[in-house]
Amino acid sequence: MTEPTAHRPGRLPSLTALRFVAALLVFIFHSHYLGVFRNTSVEKHYDFITNSAGGVGVSFFFVLSGFVLTWVAKPTDTMGGFWRRRFFKIYPSHLVVWLVILAMLLVSGTPTEGGPAIANLFLVNAWVPEMNNLIFAVNGVTWSLSAEIAFYLLFPFLIIGIRKIPARHLWYWAAGVALLALSVPLLSKTFLPDSPVFPGYDEFSWPQMWFAYQFPLVRCLEFVVGILFARIVLSERWGRVRLAPALLGVVAVYVVSLWLPQLWSFAAPYSFPLGLLVAAVAARDIEGRDTLLARRPLVWLGEISYAFFLIHLNVLNSAQAAFKGQWMGYGAFEKTSWSTPVAVLFLLGCLAVSIVLAWLLYRCVEMPAMRRWSRPRPRPSTPVGGTGEVKAPATGA
Repeated sequence: MTEPTAHRPGRLPSLTALRFVAALLVFIFHSHYLGVFRNTSVEKHYDFITNSAGGVGVSFFFVLSGFVLTWVAKPTDTMGGFWRRRFFKIYPSHLVVWLVILAMLLVSGTPTEGGPAIANLFLVNAWVPEMNNLIFAVNGVTWSLSAEIAFYLLFPFLIIGIRKIPARHLWYWAAGVALLALSVPLLSKTFLPDSPVFPGYDEFSWPQMWFAYQFPLVRCLEFVVGILFARIVLSERWGRVRLAPALLGVVAVYVVSLWLPQLWSFAAPYSFPLGLLVAAVAARDIEGRDTLLARRPLVWLGEISYAFFLIHLNVLNSAQAAFKGQWMGYGAFEKTSWSTPVAVLFLLGCLAVSIVLAWLLYRCVEMPAMRRWSRPRPRPSTPVGGTGEVKAPATGA
């Protein structure tokens, strides 16, 4: 298949910065579980405004992942090489954080079941619809890595079919997959049992929540939307959708999601507007147009965003416990609250500590692991640029 291909710069710095925006949204969402505002009106409004931040942030990660992996893929890449790089990008930092959190749980006397802890270690904890003791064991945020690993395993095969879609049909496919994602809560409510009820909610059950929000194959729909939007840009089918309207679209969907039935606000409505936003930001980088996101401080934050994502929940939990809030499990505390200015300073302090620790994890674990192990050492008998492995399908349009 031949079609025009957009100029592909080596880096898209604005997209790197967007990774931190996604991670920050997840941080904001998790912070509202702490109940740090003594003023009940402020706490109520903070809870309401941030209620969809986690759903948008996770969906952002999934769409962005599909877009970036498609963008950077090369015809000379191999399946083995791709999976190797993804493993050493993800797993060493996860292992270090898992060990640290497990040690903290043991020292604090917090009950920790062996089976769920091992499931979390091997990042398979999102595949079984059990309650918090499995999916949210040890480092609760890593359920989403279970989904990411599924995406990585499927990517070399998904791209084969997606590359066969004619360029003129890509917009229809992106809209169709996004509509399928939007229908997931309805499928969940229709076909899955209404019990046991998800803790804190009376509108849906735990199996319905799991299928709509955590099940990796369902969340793969957002990943596919990201792949399709990358192909739209690469095949020069992007048109004139600009950054401001795309951003306003995401904000509008977020605002609407605050009034949607809860099961619909977790993930369903976000993939298409986020795909538009990611593609619009990438298009500005291609055009060489300056954006705030391309500034070095924000790009740096994007570079440490994975480490930040891994660390931030434990920082919030530990900080709450340190101020005499008893840790009672994932997102559950005997809460300590303060006046609004002090509560804001507390959250900003948690954010700053998370950034510093993320930088240390990035510099001391993530980057060394990637440099040392993400690519095999060249053999003397192997020509440069050739490994003799079976090549993965090319991802060009």
